[in-house]
Amino acid sequence: MRRTEGSRKTAETEIWLSLHLDGTGKSEVDTGCGFLDHMLTLFARHGRFDLNISCKGDTYVDDHHTVEDVAICLGDAFAQALGDKRGIVRYGSCALPMDEALILTAVDISGRGMLGYALNIPAQKVGTFDTELTKEFFTALARRADMTIHVRQLAGENSHHIIEGAFKSLARSLRAAVAIDPRFASEIPSTKGVL
Repeated sequence: MRRTEGSRKTAETEIWLSLHLDGTGKSEVDTGCGFLDHMLTLFARHGRFDLNISCKGDTYVDDHHTVEDVAICLGDAFAQALGDKRGIVRYGSCALPMDEALILTAVDISGRGMLGYALNIPAQKVGTFDTELTKEFFTALARRADMTIHVRQLAGENSHHIIEGAFKSLARSLRAAVAIDPRFASEIPSTKGVL
């Protein structure tokens, strides 16, 4: 089925999320952070994941807890939906242009959570969104999903384009990595026999 749903409640956030890896890109996202909603909506569309997220967070403080906790929930959802990872392609990469920005992402669904991050975002804010939270999001996602994610900026000057390019590129990399390879559908894609 490769779908899951879950929730997380802390003193800072209350989140409900559902994820279907083999979806069509439909989403309903309401995190209380408009820019994050925009990024997750296009993430779902470009990954062809069906994604529903509802978050009530302490955004009166700032968006940090909301952004990080949503990424934690999304990472958990990917890990649960992938199960033992039998039959997946495992690797995916995408060089994605977003106007003047060019972003490269690469993913290994390895069982080892790690982020390689090389974005140079010139503005401190896009709207009310603190751009440093982009790294916080990708870090939490990589750790909780137990996958290696590399995000690298090859070109770009506009902060919105750089971040949007990163989310779109990652979605397409993940779409490739989570796909089932029908020739090896019964195999774990590792010489160790486990991921």
